[in-house]
Amino acid sequence: MRFLKILSLLMVLFPGVVIAQTTVDSLTYHLNEYLHKKDLPGFAVVILNNKGPIYQKGFGYADIKNQKTFTPKTIQNIGSVSKTVVAVALMKAIELNYFTLETDINEILPFKVVNPYCPNQVIRVKDLTTHTSGIIDNEDMFNRTYRFWKSSDLDPILGQFMKAHGYTSDLEDTTLQTFLKSYLIPTGKLYSAKNFYDSEPGKRASYSNVGSALAAYLIEVKSGMSFPAFTEKYVFGPLKMHHSDWYLTRRNLKQHSVPYFSKQMAFPYYTLTTYPDGGLRTSALDLSKYLLEMIRGLNGNSKILTKESVKTMFKPVFTAATVPANMNLQTRNKGVFWNIYNDGYIGHDGDDPGVTTNILFNDHVGIVFLTNIYLKDRTDILKILKKYGERLVKK
Repeated sequence: MRFLKILSLLMVLFPGVVIAQTTVDSLTYHLNEYLHKKDLPGFAVVILNNKGPIYQKGFGYADIKNQKTFTPKTIQNIGSVSKTVVAVALMKAIELNYFTLETDINEILPFKVVNPYCPNQVIRVKDLTTHTSGIIDNEDMFNRTYRFWKSSDLDPILGQFMKAHGYTSDLEDTTLQTFLKSYLIPTGKLYSAKNFYDSEPGKRASYSNVGSALAAYLIEVKSGMSFPAFTEKYVFGPLKMHHSDWYLTRRNLKQHSVPYFSKQMAFPYYTLTTYPDGGLRTSALDLSKYLLEMIRGLNGNSKILTKESVKTMFKPVFTAATVPANMNLQTRNKGVFWNIYNDGYIGHDGDDPGVTTNILFNDHVGIVFLTNIYLKDRTDILKILKKYGERLVKK
């Protein structure tokens, strides 16, 4: 009774503070409940408004064996959320007059890419950004682009799983340029007609990691800089994202989470040959700086892109009359790599071995979620974060 009287008095004297704290406590309760219900190793959440983080918290472990907690500063690779950085870099490249979204990629590349099923058709930059280029991820070889570190304590069962799914780490062409040439030109060791769809550019959608990496490579060719150097200069540096990197280094390994297959079995650390499509390593806090910039951009206040670039990047590309085969517009449309959801959010999801990530934002709230295990279904966690994100922003 004494507690209830005190709470009632506080609500009279400081109603906003008490309601906000109750919302925070309720969110934390539900996130803890989610951690245990899904039996996750760990995860981090950041919710922000148009000024910065208003909620940040880690749950569970980044490293179970060494009892290393997962915090908003924990670093991990973020899977396909990385493609949104390719989008921002592309828009900056367009501002620098390197090319346009309408440019034929063969006007840029030092080698020629031709779809064997429609050799006379032009593949444009924008076809890469909407996954409609006709370049696809050949399942027979794409998982070989993951380069796992050798591990003496790899669980034999997990080792068998990795081998069965093609995670053999046996590619010889291990730089971005050598892989793309080997995969996309007829004289390449990895070339196959199965690397392409029998469809004209723009006519059929197929999610393409290789196509996304190729978009990043276009920037390298025109800028004369490596893609990591370009993104450091035009994205990470200006946004003070000092804990974001495309490579696994000794520095970020100290704060890096362990990628788990299950809480009992961990994948070895790995890098990606086609790293721009999913290899960015960052923390929830660093990623919130990026998301804050996207919110500000949506409100016309970007530090790194012009208003016109932001407008183009987030503009829905397809209509009911132009939607390509293998895509429906019931839940989302496409911008420049970004997903434009029908509920008013913009964002992207990411998953890789031992990785699940989501970023979402609109003009007033942003959400970052990172966990060190693969989650097939994120419906519950995103419902929680959207619900409480909107509540917190209103306080």
